[in-house]
Amino acid sequence: MRSLRAPAALLAAGLALALALAPAACARNRFDTRVLAHVGSPGYPALSLVAPDRTIYVGTFTNASGSDTGPSKVFAYSPKGKLLRTYVIKGQTPGSAHGVQVAAIDKRGVLYLLDQNPSRVLRLNPRTGRQSTYGTFFDVSPCVPATPPADCSDTVMDNPPEPDYAAWGTDGAMYVTDYQQAVVWRVPPGGGRAHVWFTDPRLDGSLFGPAGIILMPDHRTLMLDTSAGGATSPPPDSTTGELYKLPILPNGRPGTLTKLWESGPTEGPDGFALARSGNVYMALVGPNVNQLVVISPTGTELARFPTDMSGNNGSPVPFDEPSSVQFDGRRMIVTNDAFFSGDPSHFVIFDVWAGEPGAPVFVPGRKAAGRRYRLTVRPRKTTVGDSRSFRFHATHGGAGLRGALVTFGGTSARTGRHGYATLVVGFEHRGRKTATLTVAGRVVARTHVQVAPESQGD
Repeated sequence: MRSLRAPAALLAAGLALALALAPAACARNRFDTRVLAHVGSPGYPALSLVAPDRTIYVGTFTNASGSDTGPSKVFAYSPKGKLLRTYVIKGQTPGSAHGVQVAAIDKRGVLYLLDQNPSRVLRLNPRTGRQSTYGTFFDVSPCVPATPPADCSDTVMDNPPEPDYAAWGTDGAMYVTDYQQAVVWRVPPGGGRAHVWFTDPRLDGSLFGPAGIILMPDHRTLMLDTSAGGATSPPPDSTTGELYKLPILPNGRPGTLTKLWESGPTEGPDGFALARSGNVYMALVGPNVNQLVVISPTGTELARFPTDMSGNNGSPVPFDEPSSVQFDGRRMIVTNDAFFSGDPSHFVIFDVWAGEPGAPVFVPGRKAAGRRYRLTVRPRKTTVGDSRSFRFHATHGGAGLRGALVTFGGTSARTGRHGYATLVVGFEHRGRKTATLTVAGRVVARTHVQVAPESQGD
């Protein structure tokens, strides 16, 4: 057996110090933006979904001219932006403009797509590629005063359906916004024909109505926004978008619609995501706006990025109608729709640093895996007699965990700002060695390193 010589230990300690300082040196600034992946033909990515395993799914949407009559596609990317698989959508209406949005996922990992033509919810199994219709929408007429309640839209114009975003309810129902009909649909648990659950003239943006929707952490309140709204309201209200809260009452009916925030004229609020802090990160898709906006839980506007409307985000590709935001740990996945420019080089998904973790997205029947603690280590193997530097990463809900205690081989260290800790350890006996992660005096996660016997010389 070799002895653990002091010079080697000092060298390893120096390496450990360098590694410990590395996260701080590489720390990202808020809103640091990178191109994660380019989206292939037919392009026009509008909405992304981040699965629990961090696979990113992106659908292709319609274009401004309505000439996209070929099949829509869904692309699957790794967290680093590598294209993993392409799915071609089946059963779309021949000769019509086509587009899908990957709007939801269930506890089994099956994706739920909102298709434009036909107007439906399409279920896609990403493992097998199997597709099937889950729900259907239809054209409803404008509501007529003093007539019995029915499926109708409280609108001025009679527009066709355009399902846009979706959120699960606790009973397994799916709530879907309709961009052109100013309604929130309810697809019953298990699927089937949707029915109008909520409509209001404040959602009537003519062709630009309700867009993003989420179920808030209380699991009793929907948050939704409109790209414009109140077509019968005096200017400039009819051209501004709003962010609303809408309770789901114990009897399953909608409560009172409450406005939280209002955009500027023609800014076009679109997809948004909720941070664990309660802050809302929203994409503004209006022509020549090209910004993300951050809104506090009380409706105060906290920040915009970029500060002007140039779209210059510091990456090689500018914001060109960014249309949706999804959290992946402390970063955001932002789609670049480029709807009016149609520039294929702008069809990308961005990695934008938020600097705070996203709130878990509710999925019926799925345990809150996003809140689990996790501890990983590199390397995972070593040899008896070697003093090595081990780099640990602690996360909670997918985000780096600061200040937690990592213990391994009789030594301990606290994790830094992004959840990293480095320990220099050597072992004199082979076997499976356990490292622990402790929070508030309780061990919450473990990981292991395999120590092999010392190799024998000739």
